Amino acid sequence: MQRLNATVSPPLLNTIDELAKKTGMSHDRVVQAVEELSRIFTKERAGLSRPYLEDPVLAAAYLQYFLPVNLSKIQVLLDEMPTPETDGRFSVLDLGSGPGTGALAVLDWWHQRKIAGQLSVVAVDSAPAALRQAEQLWNSYCRATRGTDATLTICESDLDRKTWREQVQQGAPFDLVIVANCLNEIHADAKDPIAARAGLVTELLSLLAPHGTIMIVEPALRGTSRALHQVRDRLLKEKRCTVYSPCLHENSCPALVNPHDWCHEERAWEPPASIQQIDDEVGFIKDALKYSYLLLRKDGKTIVERKPDVYRVVSELRVMKGESRVWVCNELGRSEIGRQDRLKSMSNQDWDQLKRGTLVRLEGLQRKDGAVLQRVPAEGTAEIIRSV
Repeated sequence: MQRLNATVSPPLLNTIDELAKKTGMSHDRVVQAVEELSRIFTKERAGLSRPYLEDPVLAAAYLQYFLPVNLSKIQVLLDEMPTPETDGRFSVLDLGSGPGTGALAVLDWWHQRKIAGQLSVVAVDSAPAALRQAEQLWNSYCRATRGTDATLTICESDLDRKTWREQVQQGAPFDLVIVANCLNEIHADAKDPIAARAGLVTELLSLLAPHGTIMIVEPALRGTSRALHQVRDRLLKEKRCTVYSPCLHENSCPALVNPHDWCHEERAWEPPASIQQIDDEVGFIKDALKYSYLLLRKDGKTIVERKPDVYRVVSELRVMKGESRVWVCNELGRSEIGRQDRLKSMSNQDWDQLKRGTLVRLEGLQRKDGAVLQRVPAEGTAEIIRSV
């Protein structure tokens, strides 16, 4: 897998490192807490009901290890969404912000790309300690980069209740709303969590500017991803919004047909040295960013023009004896397509570069009588129209 440099800038990584040192936590305690948080996030998700960001040790581990990872995921998606229409001001709502995950990702992205205009961010979370960290990180970064045209407003509120909306209403409409790694934790005890979460997103859509984007990022686990697919389907069925990406259609999610399927992303990544060090000690391998996501709009914009021959790759390229195959998705559904090695040609050579998330035009597909698998023939086309 080709690795990409971390999108988070050195000034932000240094700011995180400086605050981490001030926590006074030993390296060994942080490493143990990283292992504990990893278990909670993946295998023991019932532990998410506890306020883990209020625990000083777990908060320090999140700050040093998980925050840079999640910042990078958001910045990848910031580059994917439509170019901001600033009009001199760009407003962001970071819902369930933790230590400012979405806020800091946008601030750093804004600074690196030297985007003109005033940036204002409202960060909402129920953990006061996490919000204090967000403020410290924001202020330290602005001092280090001499950023003066950016403001952060923090808001302590329980997202399971309605009070958060009253507190952020003054900042609406927002050009961008970020819900990162927390939708799955909201309304967990509701009678119908999917309906409750879809209702929350509907409220966020009412706070979104006509040209704005809602970015939802979730862990790349089967359970959390499938729940996100279900929220997506409910919103689209009710015609609340449209999907900018990753989907190339507004139909029901085909990954929900088989209970073992789910759709997620994987992006090559070069982790910072501090994360590599922890990985070496605990046996993790963090050489890729894995997540599920939705970019939602109200204006109907889509990442590419939708056509029956344009697909999104939703698996890795599986190299087999004499051929390779991928799973793809578009308005026609989710299907497996292959190309035999002996049929490689100038028109389909892009096939070898396919990765999860690639948008590709496939033309001239053939299928033998009675077969399910389609293949790209020598005279067929495999043209990448958006790489990852």
